[in-house]
Amino acid sequence: MGRKSKRGISLGDVVSYSLLTVAAILVAMPLLWMFSTSLRPTSESYQLPPQWLPTQFRWENYLAPFDSSVPFVQLFANSMKITLAVTLGQLVTCSLAGYAFARLRFPGREFLFLLLLASLMIPGQVTIIPIFLLMRSLGLIDNHLAIILPGLISAFGVFLMRQFFKQMPQELFDAARVDGAGHIRSFLQIALPLAGPALATLGIITFNAIWNSYFLPLIFLNSWDNFTLPQGIALLTGYMGAGNPSVVMAAVTMAILPVLAVFIVAQRWIIEALTRAGIKG
Repeated sequence: MGRKSKRGISLGDVVSYSLLTVAAILVAMPLLWMFSTSLRPTSESYQLPPQWLPTQFRWENYLAPFDSSVPFVQLFANSMKITLAVTLGQLVTCSLAGYAFARLRFPGREFLFLLLLASLMIPGQVTIIPIFLLMRSLGLIDNHLAIILPGLISAFGVFLMRQFFKQMPQELFDAARVDGAGHIRSFLQIALPLAGPALATLGIITFNAIWNSYFLPLIFLNSWDNFTLPQGIALLTGYMGAGNPSVVMAAVTMAILPVLAVFIVAQRWIIEALTRAGIKG
């Protein structure tokens, strides 16, 4: 400790900070390139060798998606509607199921939890056909409910909430039981108020996944009125990618703003919850 105090910072810290800085730059480079491309004239989008900064800043590229044939505002609203519905639904269902797996004792609990974990290894493309047949039988094709209903529960979300509830001190629940509280009251008044970090983590992960989802809307939605934002951005690229890449990058930049805003607000809780879930069994 004394050696570190005299030198101010250890060699290990210098190496760690250097590696983190390099990693941060590598992660940020695609985002910086996207923003730079969104401000370029069309003629500079394919320039070789590429340049990081455009020679002319075309801010009007950010207005072009709204003037195109793609109803950008409507698609933005559709994506927000689906994303918020699925996110709120998972916060409710996953917290309830996670509490049950962590704090309730019932026959077959461990086996059911093992099946839940096994489902994480099944790609979504494997189950899409039976889900499509079910949605078609319910008359929900080209309906936002076809995406919302299957997304209301998440195996990963249940696992995350279960891990968080399981690491809570047992003394809290014992004291509540002495006061006559049942499981519902313990969940609502003890577990749920303390689960802010886990709920924030699940919320941002779900929000990001559903907001950026392209596969499910492509399968279930087939009309302009119901399309989502990723579909609209794909349409902006034009036939055989003949669209204006600067306008496409401007649309992508605007599309990531909601996810970026939510992440900035909730990042502290995300790190805390993921750390706890990883070290607590």
